[in-house]
Amino acid sequence: MIARRHANAGLFVVLAALFGVSFVAIKAGLAAIPPLLFAAIRFDVAAPFVLAYAAWRYDDWVPRDRSDLVSVAVGAVALVAANNGLLFLGQQTTTPATASVMYGLNPILAPAFAYLLLDQRVDRLGFAGVLLGLVGVVIIVQPSPATLTDASTLGQLYVLGAAVVVALGSVLLRRFESTIGSVPMTAWAMALGAGLLHVASVAAGESLAPGAWSRTVLLSILSLGLFSTAMAYPIYFALIRRIGPVRTNLVAYLVPVVAALTGWVLLDEPVTLATVAGFVVVVAGVVLLERQVIREEAARAYDALAGGGAAASSDD
Repeated sequence: MIARRHANAGLFVVLAALFGVSFVAIKAGLAAIPPLLFAAIRFDVAAPFVLAYAAWRYDDWVPRDRSDLVSVAVGAVALVAANNGLLFLGQQTTTPATASVMYGLNPILAPAFAYLLLDQRVDRLGFAGVLLGLVGVVIIVQPSPATLTDASTLGQLYVLGAAVVVALGSVLLRRFESTIGSVPMTAWAMALGAGLLHVASVAAGESLAPGAWSRTVLLSILSLGLFSTAMAYPIYFALIRRIGPVRTNLVAYLVPVVAALTGWVLLDEPVTLATVAGFVVVVAGVVLLERQVIREEAARAYDALAGGGAAASSDD
């Protein structure tokens, strides 16, 4: 049991690192590749690997009924195409640290949509947590008549839109009891979503500039497609099965730390005081919203430490 918990903790840290690095990889690649095309290429690289994994790991990995097809469609439109399209558009003018904090609002926004669409109640403290998370957004964006037309502010709002789409898509998926596994569903959604992003890219008139395939761009594509997508997503869904979706989604609050550090080291991207303050406020909102989960995890950690100390004493 203890070994399994240590394995889960290790996977959790690896997932935070993979997701955190993705914001830096996106920022680096956007210097040469248009945003919608870059988002499509991400899944061009990742989808074949995840589909191959699904075919190897699952007996029923092909969508078979209407609920399966609806789940794949929701995943493709919301979680892949709209989510990544908005995220990549937003990161053109935002730093990895700021984008990751804004994107980390997904676990706060999801309960709000669950309340509206699934009639899942949020108590007063939970509702206060949601509001506190939105206050964190205001601190980061600092809206005013002057800043609302600023490119960086519009970029932050694009990323916020991506977080909204992810939260809404996740809640919509709960309405359908599909028989296909979560990993195969994600694999097919990646493949379909990549096609939708290519269509959007063509419609927007995007094209690659001559000489776009530099070493930095290729490294960002491979890092994003193989590690932060094809490898990260199976870990994400494995953790959902092992420790549940609520605890797994707490990874969103380690991701900004990784994104800020890697962005600072690799791209010399600054971390502003507003981003740090907004992150602290958002985390405070999460503590209120997920206080029961955090309390349970703290109790488990304390019991594990106390048990280890008792075992050491008995050995003496």
